[in-house]
Amino acid sequence: MDQEDRIALFLDYENLALGVRDHHGGRPFDFRPIADALAERGRVVVRRAYADWSYFDEDRRMLTRSHVELIEIPQRMGASRKNAADIKMAVDAVELAFERDYISTFVICTGDSDFTPLVHKLRELNKRVIGVGVEKSTSALLPPACDEFLFYDRLEGVDVPPAAGRRVRAARPAEPQTPPRAELPPEPPVEAPPAEEEPARDVDTLAVLVAQTVAGMQGSSSGEVTASGLKRTLLRKDPTFSESDYGFRTFGELLRHLAGHNVIELAAGPAKGDPEVSLPERGDREVAFALLRSVVVDLAGEGGAVPLSGLKDQLRRARPDFSEKKLGYRSFLQFAKAAATSGAVELRWSPEADDYLLTPHTP
Repeated sequence: MDQEDRIALFLDYENLALGVRDHHGGRPFDFRPIADALAERGRVVVRRAYADWSYFDEDRRMLTRSHVELIEIPQRMGASRKNAADIKMAVDAVELAFERDYISTFVICTGDSDFTPLVHKLRELNKRVIGVGVEKSTSALLPPACDEFLFYDRLEGVDVPPAAGRRVRAARPAEPQTPPRAELPPEPPVEAPPAEEEPARDVDTLAVLVAQTVAGMQGSSSGEVTASGLKRTLLRKDPTFSESDYGFRTFGELLRHLAGHNVIELAAGPAKGDPEVSLPERGDREVAFALLRSVVVDLAGEGGAVPLSGLKDQLRRARPDFSEKKLGYRSFLQFAKAAATSGAVELRWSPEADDYLLTPHTP
């Protein structure tokens, strides 16, 4: 149990409950999906929710059954009541950060950007901060400030209503110039446009992100890159990252998928269930270097040179699925320099051409 993260949970309840009501078709807020998500991340030792509970009578019973401490904010008028709840929650969180050293993670459940300074202060105190908010009511400023941000709508167990098409009201027909008892033909039903489906996440874009991240971690550290370290780095780049958005149940399943497509390689790591992740040192890279050399040979002819500009398009004509980013290179120039280092080609800068020139390597 000593290895578990101790978590303190703070809920800006009015922000969450109203966000769910407004954007989930009037459905009530359900605390259980948040509790389940946090149970996977550590041991929750503090659970507090802040609101004027006279407005949320039914919710009180649900939260009490989940052992959440309800902090009552005296009823006031307008924004002052909401500000009182925000200030009380922020003060309690900072106080707990100083008094309870064993608490390593703070979960701030809100979409309000007013809590961004609190997030920054907790991170200054060496606390990990996880944010939770309703996607459509969360300020764009809040997720990047957190170590990880969970959208309530995407949590397991949250039933999100389908996006309803907008109902179009038919124009009222003019009064007919007919006898009073004449029947009008029935109006044709007005069909709502089909609901727009959420676009699927691009796994190829994810493969590029993972390959670039592994390459950067290998370049900046002499140690091995583990799956857990890779996941932490991806969350630092994008706190809203979740493998479930790409159709994978676990991060390990995602890594095995990428390994099966030769984007990365997996090997036994320092701990069970935490494999070492690396980029293919052979195979795809050597094939790509050989492809570059063959294209340069074809274009250069006898004793000629090929400018770097436009060369990538020539490679894609020979191999449409070519991507230097999938090999871990941030740019085509970086790939060309690596090919030159390996001896596949020679690369030099030409002031006359104002470009890099490539020639086949001559031993």
